[in-house]
Amino acid sequence: MVKKGYIITMYSLAHLIVDFSCAFLMFSRINNSPQWYLCVFMYNLCAFAMQMPLGLLADKINRNAVFGAAGCVFVAISYSLGNLFILSAIIAGIGNGLFHIGGGIDILNISKEKSCALGIFVSPGAFGLYLGTLLGRKDELSSVLIVVMLFAIAAAILDVCYKAKGSFVSDNSPVSFKCKAVPEALLAVISLFIVVCLRSYVGMMLNFPWKAEKSWGLILICAVVLGKAGGGVLADTIGSVKASVLSLGLSTVLFIFSQYPIAGILAVFLFNMTMPVTLWAVARILPGAKGFTFGLLTFGLFLGFIPVYLELNPIIHTTLGFAVASFVSMGLLLTGIRRLDTR
Repeated sequence: MVKKGYIITMYSLAHLIVDFSCAFLMFSRINNSPQWYLCVFMYNLCAFAMQMPLGLLADKINRNAVFGAAGCVFVAISYSLGNLFILSAIIAGIGNGLFHIGGGIDILNISKEKSCALGIFVSPGAFGLYLGTLLGRKDELSSVLIVVMLFAIAAAILDVCYKAKGSFVSDNSPVSFKCKAVPEALLAVISLFIVVCLRSYVGMMLNFPWKAEKSWGLILICAVVLGKAGGGVLADTIGSVKASVLSLGLSTVLFIFSQYPIAGILAVFLFNMTMPVTLWAVARILPGAKGFTFGLLTFGLFLGFIPVYLELNPIIHTTLGFAVASFVSMGLLLTGIRRLDTR
């Protein structure tokens, strides 16, 4: 248990550092380049859409810590590419994807029947993105320090995982796409995938009149972080079905009143609680391809980003729209979870 705790803590800290480093790179170096628009697309494509093939490769190679550490190194390399802005964005995106796959599979292996560790792992990323964007725009931090942090956390990943297991070989199951009741499993995966697409899109569209105030903006990010972390704990305590109904049911109501800061913050907190549950559920469906399933859901994040990137007319942009999205997410999530042999 102690060794597992070290691994979870180390990967969670690494998640914060990697996401911080990627955001800082994008907003301190690349955002003023003439290729900014293309760089944003290529970064998100490599960071999220490529996690499916990378995840399948990681499932097969069975060296998760190596993938996680390599991701940190790739992000560090992206800082050395000077004015090669598009290449920098691509390398940083690949590094982000490699890290999330390596860390994600290891955490899923540790989690087994629980989702608490998943919540702890995924939650620091939002805070890293917030800080990286904030400090990147001010460009008040040395890139050398960031590169040193990335190499240090890469070494820590390898060291902690090696000491815990005695080798770099992971505990991945043999690669297999076999599952019970294929039609039911397919419906569950599709439902959970749509939940992630919807969560991604809503997360990017959330815009409250009070959000511009610095204090509320920081509190809102904390709500995202704590929501993801607390969601896994709640699901393990009362069960994934009850946790989903409670969190998304309450967020549906609170989103209607989200023009008020407290209601909006609580709505966002509750809306993010089901993120680890979604990851846990899909991994339960295909236990022989955890990396692939992790990448499948991050592809959903990419699809949610596309309409925002293309500046299409927003489908969901009002408090009532956010409430409807939360309610629909609840229905889809329950459709997926109830088709599993779950708690």
